Parts: sequence; C-alpha cells; structure tokens
Amino acid sequence: MKVAAIQMTSGPEVPANLEQARALLEDAAGRGARLAALPENFSFMGLKDADKRAVAEADGSGAVQDFLAASARRLRLWIVGGTIPLRGAADGRVAAASLVYDSDGRRVARYDKIHLFDVDIPGRAESYRESAHVAPGTSAAVIDTPAGRLGLSVCYDVRFPELYRHLSAAGAQLLAVPSAFTSPTGRAHWETLVRARAIENLCYVVAPAQSGFHPNGRETYGDSMIVDYWGRVLQRVPRGRGCAVAEVDLAQQTGVRESFPALLHRVLVDANTPS
Repeated sequence: MKVAAIQMTSGPEVPANLEQARALLEDAAGRGARLAALPENFSFMGLKDADKRAVAEADGSGAVQDFLAASARRLRLWIVGGTIPLRGAADGRVAAASLVYDSDGRRVARYDKIHLFDVDIPGRAESYRESAHVAPGTSAAVIDTPAGRLGLSVCYDVRFPELYRHLSAAGAQLLAVPSAFTSPTGRAHWETLVRARAIENLCYVVAPAQSGFHPNGRETYGDSMIVDYWGRVLQRVPRGRGCAVAEVDLAQQTGVRESFPALLHRVLVDANTPS
C-alpha cells in the first residue's frame, strides 16, 4: 500500500491553492498512492493571521470541503486535508480542522489542532500567536483507512509526545502530521521530531509540509517526508512543491512490534513517589 505526503507553497488566493493541490493529488494518485496528505493551511495562507476568519467555511459546506470530497471521489484516493479554517467558536475564532475523506468522497473524520503555536522564535524578530484567531481542539482522532489505522495531528502537536502515545494506544499504525514549520525551527527540529514520533510509537509517519517563501513574508521549511516505524526516512521532498510517495508494509510493522515490544514495556512512574 502506498501513501503520499504533498508539499505546497500556499498563498492568500484559495482558487490558486486548490489548483496547486489538484495537480499534486493527481500526481500522488498516478504514482499509486491510496492515501495522500496535504500540508497545514494548504488552501489558505493569508497576508495577516486574522484573514483566516474571513475565508472560514461552515462545517460541512464550502468550496474547499467540496474540492476535497470531489478530488477524493474522482481520484479514488483517501485524502487527509491538511488544515482548513472552519467557523464555530462563539468568540469568532476558527478551528484549524484536518478533514479526512475516503475514496468515495465521504468525510470520515475531523480533527481540530489541539496545540496552538504561541511562541517567539529564539534569536529572531519573529513571533506567532495562533490562539488569537484559532480555537484549540479538545479531542484526538484515530480512524481506519486502507493504508492502516491512522492517527491525526497537526504541526505544533509534534512537540507533544503524550498525544502520540494516546494515538498509538488507540491502535494507530500511521500518524499524519500536516505542517507549516518555520524555517528556523524546521532546520533545528523538524526531522528529529518526526523521526522521534515514529520511533517511540513504532508507527509510520506521513508528514506533508509547506515550503518556501509565501506572499505574507513568511518562510516555511518544507522537507515533507514519510518515515517508517523504525525511524527510517523512506521518501522526502526537501524544498519546493512536490509529492513524496512510499510503501507502507503493515505485516512487517506488526512483526517488528511483536519482536521489539517497546509499546508494551511502557511504565508510568508516579511523580510523587520518592526515589
């Protein structure tokens, strides 16, 4: 079974982003992928963070959701739709929602990004306050797909290993991490974090990313990759637009999990217990 991680350079024009995504999804399907994941913010990266409020869609209705459903159906492809802004919070903030569609074009899952990127980049005059316009999610999601049982996450989530322990405990065999890492944090940590989540959970990781310079002045790191359960990078797209495609072998993964049962050896130590 083949899966794909798609790398994009999205901007503030939704139709142009969807055309970019369409070509890359077609490439993934043409190369034999049964599941393809788009990056975070694939359909919209505004000139200002607040702009996402204006383009946010109602849950279940809108041009971006229609595009994902139609593309999945036309290409006979399961699609993890990176993130799109969905309306819903009483205070006007949006959800950074990762929507999954099956090969019949039916939506089968929604995961709202839990950990929000409120940081100042060390050594840079660069800061982010994602929570100003995005409301955090509260629930994890694991679903069955033709490529295996898939745990959903988004970008900054990758720094919080306890989420992935929850996903693996719920049976995840693959982890999706659609992202838009900044250039400095990507250089420092991206590959290390992605491979660590794969290794510690004995899971495949499909990590599509944004790459390059965007009209809002932001530079994203790229390096979309597919990593296996042993931490090996199977395929990657270092820079620019493109599509990484790799094989998922669940039987081999199961064999390794049985012979190297680290997931069964986990012990939680009470922090209040004296040493």
